[in-house]
Amino acid sequence: MLPIRKPFYLDPDFPLEVVYRGVRYTENELPDHLHDLYELVYIHEGRGTFFVDHALYDKEAGDLFLIPGNTVHRAFPSADEPIVSTAVFFAPSLLHAVSPRDAYDPLRCFDTARKKKQYKIILPVPVKERIEAAIHAMGTEVKNREPGYRQALSLHLQQILLELYRHPALKDSSSPAIGFAPPWLLEALRDINRDPVGCGSLSALSARACVSPGHFSRAFKQLTGMNVTQYVNTQRLVRAKELLLSTDDTIESIAIACGFQGMRHFYQNFKQLTGVTPRQYRNGNY
Repeated sequence: MLPIRKPFYLDPDFPLEVVYRGVRYTENELPDHLHDLYELVYIHEGRGTFFVDHALYDKEAGDLFLIPGNTVHRAFPSADEPIVSTAVFFAPSLLHAVSPRDAYDPLRCFDTARKKKQYKIILPVPVKERIEAAIHAMGTEVKNREPGYRQALSLHLQQILLELYRHPALKDSSSPAIGFAPPWLLEALRDINRDPVGCGSLSALSARACVSPGHFSRAFKQLTGMNVTQYVNTQRLVRAKELLLSTDDTIESIAIACGFQGMRHFYQNFKQLTGVTPRQYRNGNY
């Protein structure tokens, strides 16, 4: 059976999701699956096994797993000692604005894990304690959602990635430092973010970038974790959310202004992203 692709519908301005101390039971686990996002998994309690890229790993408290984007994996928690774990999903674009183009590459740990085909990381006690503290802080931010919580989540993730960058087992001196994305892709992202309604189709975006649509699409998905259509639609929905709260315009006029041609399409996409309908969101039921 082919692995399934797990979908995510994240805010393109903040493509990160934290599932803090989730209890994993066998009956609730997905079969072999993959997704475009990068994933960190930290085991707090319990035992089990983890299938990652054709290999099985034992899981127990204190283990950290690095799962690069589009890597097939599956969890097998113990029936007697269910796994309690935190999973952090994110797109590389989240790190773009905060990562300098120098020798430091915050994603090197994932690249090294894939290259060495070693996805389980054994952490020294001081490093493990610092990463546990950062994960706990992320859980608190997700729960309380105080002003600035997104920035706090990003900072805690950066702290974890810096710890892993400095981990001796994840150093790979043969890999040169690389930037995250070429200038033409960054410019395309700016165009979409500036005007998600009038930015144009994949063919128009790739033509302006002077690359083929196929190459544009692959590079775009690697950076953002979404295809172009998903990203554009999500940016349009972000704008729709702002208009719903800041104007008295009708929902239909907002849908049209944000590039949605039909109310059904708008409602489906809006609920998929937010979990509520546009009217419920406007009324504060979210």
